Amino acid sequence: QVQLVESGGGLVQSGGSLRLSCETSGFTYDYYAIAWFRQVPGKQREGVSCLSVGEEKTYYANSVEGRFAISRDAAKNTVYLQMNDLLPEDTATYYCATDRSPFPCHIAVSPALPPPALNSWGTGPPVTVSS
Repeated sequence: QVQLVESGGGLVQSGGSLRLSCETSGFTYDYYAIAWFRQVPGKQREGVSCLSVGEEKTYYANSVEGRFAISRDAAKNTVYLQMNDLLPEDTATYYCATDRSPFPCHIAVSPALPPPALNSWGTGPPVTVSS
């Protein structure tokens, strides 16, 4: 059974940093891509960052470009989201997600397109950035 378990959320002041971790287990295959999303109650889920293992590329939403960095430690089965220069508008619940089938990272982080339907999601650590 595929599981994604996130950790690292919390409360931080504006300008601070947090690192989220997403430990994966139960995969009998190497996923093509894995992404981080965030959601605020009452708003649409937003793709934040995506790591395409197949393309060996990373993708970011414009809102976090230059401040967030996604990375992967395959030996630890863990994907990270380093978040720097955090802003109050980064406050949200963050989820890592992937799928058995390849999915396009550029669509996952596009605000103009609905996010791809992925079949594996973590439970989401909350991140609160105070001003």
